[in-house]
Amino acid sequence: QVQLVESGGGLVQPGGSLRLSCAASGSIFSPSVMGWYRQAPGKQRELVALISSGVTNYADSVKGRFTISRGNAGNTVYLQMTSLKPEDTAVYYCNAILMQFNYWGQGTQVTVSS
Repeated sequence: QVQLVESGGGLVQPGGSLRLSCAASGSIFSPSVMGWYRQAPGKQRELVALISSGVTNYADSVKGRFTISRGNAGNTVYLQMTSLKPEDTAVYYCNAILMQFNYWGQGTQVTVSS
């Protein structure tokens, strides 16, 4: 059973930066795809960014501000968030696909407010 543990959320002022981390454990294999999703109050969960074999994909709303990357071991994924806006406020979830199974982390709160 793969477990995903996120860290790095918190409260930040508009224009600030945060770095989210997610570590996968429980498998000798590395996920083929890792990514970040977010869910704001009253809204559906949405894709933020994905990375697979070095190829990245971003939601239009975060392009140029967020950067997704993976650790050398392949079982960690990071989301560097800059120029944060109040509309980025949400619970951010780590996602991993391994052997065609979809795994989710417990979520980490990001709040952008002055």
